[in-house]
Amino acid sequence: MEKKKLVTAWDVDDTLIFPSVATGTSEDLPNHKTIQILRWFSLQGHHVIVWSGGGVPYANMWVDRLGIRKHVDEVIIKEKNPQVDICFDDCDVDLATVNIKVKRLNNSQSREEWNKHEIDPEGNRITE
Repeated sequence: MEKKKLVTAWDVDDTLIFPSVATGTSEDLPNHKTIQILRWFSLQGHHVIVWSGGGVPYANMWVDRLGIRKHVDEVIIKEKNPQVDICFDDCDVDLATVNIKVKRLNNSQSREEWNKHEIDPEGNRITE
């Protein structure tokens, strides 16, 4: 009997990366533990989607920066998707059949100002 391949979706901010506001550094940093889990799903033959509220160019930029392109099957708009079996996100969401909340680093630190940004055509954050 062939095992069903799962469709997994992974958020960027506070899931695949730790934002600078949470780390106290000048740049966003990879969340290596979550990235390891993403790689495991990929190596098991499951479908891996990366998405972000920051948009497709932003998500694509992080897929490249994190060096996980070979593990990612597609980058799409972040929205409820009945084809997605498991979603990994730092917020309480209802985007997939199963939604797994990833623990935030330094959750007491507000992300409100950090989240106010625009994205340039290459997916980079534009800050004032």
